[in-house]
Amino acid sequence: MTTPTTIDDVTAWWATGISDIEPGVIRLRGYPVEQLIGAVSFVDMAWLLLRGDLPTREESALLEHALVAAVDHGPQAPSIAAARMAATCGVGLNTALATGVGLLGDVHGGAGQQCLAILDDLAGADDLPAAVADVLADHRARRAHVPGFGHRFHPVDPRRDPLVASVDAAVDAGTVAGRHLGAALELERQLAEGRSRPVPMNIDGATAIVYGELGFDPELSRGLFCLSRSVGILAHAWEERSSGGRIKGPIPRPLLAAYTGPAERFVCDPRA
Repeated sequence: MTTPTTIDDVTAWWATGISDIEPGVIRLRGYPVEQLIGAVSFVDMAWLLLRGDLPTREESALLEHALVAAVDHGPQAPSIAAARMAATCGVGLNTALATGVGLLGDVHGGAGQQCLAILDDLAGADDLPAAVADVLADHRARRAHVPGFGHRFHPVDPRRDPLVASVDAAVDAGTVAGRHLGAALELERQLAEGRSRPVPMNIDGATAIVYGELGFDPELSRGLFCLSRSVGILAHAWEERSSGGRIKGPIPRPLLAAYTGPAERFVCDPRA
């Protein structure tokens, strides 16, 4: 790394194409903020900052559907439970929010990104059924879960149908191409073959379709999920903090976690 030697070197240190800030001026992707306020939605702003320009009305609506769908899944979701526990420990709301968002990793919160990576590959397949069969064979050989399908709690995820319907309508309107939708539906169809109970797509699969159709990178789709879920995390943290509870652990008092270690034992005095 070279040491900055000129003013241009210094100002280029955090060079950005997102925000242009100077005294009395805030421009976001070139748009003066005072023109954006009242003219665009929060979803439009998210798209603008991430993608570089404003979305069409149809693109904005589809993105909003995905963001609304994923805001909350109750205190049984580890991210929300952790935020609620943090809120009873005397930390600020920002710390409780960060605690919850910080738990959105590969297992809890990352399936949408993983699913979209698969859909991206399948979307360009010449023979979609054969490509899907290969993907499923690979997962079965590795005994790996297919991300975005099935749910530990819901027999049918209630968020699936409205999101799929929204994408289907966007395909009919010419807003999106429908390749990610087709790939996901073929995955769902083949997953159900030979089973007495189908394995429908869950919120991760349904939002992966939306983000893929809108052209978002798989890793960015996890960021969008975090943006969405942070609303629910914030609401739960605020509710818990407002309840006045203090230092709430994962199970109610006076219950204690089951102990599975050695029976009681004592350190012998070597001098005895």
